[in-house]
Amino acid sequence: MHVLVTGGAGFIGSHYVRMLLSRPGSRGLTITVLDKLSYAGNPANLAEWEADERFRFRRGDICDRALLDEVLPGADCVVHFAAESHVDRSIEDGDVFLCTNVLGTQRLLEASLRHGVGKFVHVSTDEVYGSIDQGSWPETDPLRPNSPYSASKASSDLLVLAFHRTHGLDVSVTRCSNNYGPMQYPEKVVPLFLTRLIDGLPVPLYGDGRQVRDWLHVEDHCHGIELVRSGGRPGEVYNLGGGTELSNRDLTERLLAVTGSDWSSVRRVPDRKGHDLRYSVDWSKAREELGYLPTRDFASGLEATARWYRDHPGWWRPLGRRLPKALSGSV
Repeated sequence: MHVLVTGGAGFIGSHYVRMLLSRPGSRGLTITVLDKLSYAGNPANLAEWEADERFRFRRGDICDRALLDEVLPGADCVVHFAAESHVDRSIEDGDVFLCTNVLGTQRLLEASLRHGVGKFVHVSTDEVYGSIDQGSWPETDPLRPNSPYSASKASSDLLVLAFHRTHGLDVSVTRCSNNYGPMQYPEKVVPLFLTRLIDGLPVPLYGDGRQVRDWLHVEDHCHGIELVRSGGRPGEVYNLGGGTELSNRDLTERLLAVTGSDWSSVRRVPDRKGHDLRYSVDWSKAREELGYLPTRDFASGLEATARWYRDHPGWWRPLGRRLPKALSGSV
């Protein structure tokens, strides 16, 4: 089997590649990673596989039609991670989000049709649903995105599903909760807070910190994606949740605890524009159809993540840590 993984040098994509190549019975597997290596793509995430004959890397943009026609022939499956994914960046400048997340997905779908790809898995986000005060979203809920980022992902979801309905392409869409784990680019809240606290620096908490998110370890997420790739029904959407809902204030408290810090390290900053109050996906469909079940409890997963960042400063220090403008001038 030959799998093309777009965005495979990023946080979730590189964990997915590692999972596939590390598991028993992967001798007949070939993986091609296509990654533009923008700011969040890191070749170090894949360095251990460079000499593996099952692994190939190609640097390039999913918007490049000619390049797609070079890398897609022979691919049995596409697992599509490549995306711009940070809400703050999308609020400041949405152009690249539309180019990569919408146009890039469209061109990847078209190329997959041209070259007879058998399965297309599109990795999306719970943010496409908007915000929910109570309960959890099933996959049938309407999409109500509230940021340029989530709007671009919702658009790409609809494109993927349209290619199934129009062309019969075997597609599946996954929508996940907030991910955390090793090798996450330090602009997202968990690595941003961990790396700054490890260095004895203050951390920013948006508004009153009451926004609630469900947390999913990246390895559990990758396991869910593989279940969808191997057993997901064509044209279906599968929510993948973690089962740990925390307010941003509660998350901050846990991050302070695992780094031996206290609230004197926290700086309140103005809330993000249009900040969604709560995300919560109902992932019973993936559990009942595919046997999906997260195995990493949040306490041990967060401790292991903090330990990884403490032990690997050479990975994250060269990357910098992008801060909200409200805090960056005072640090």
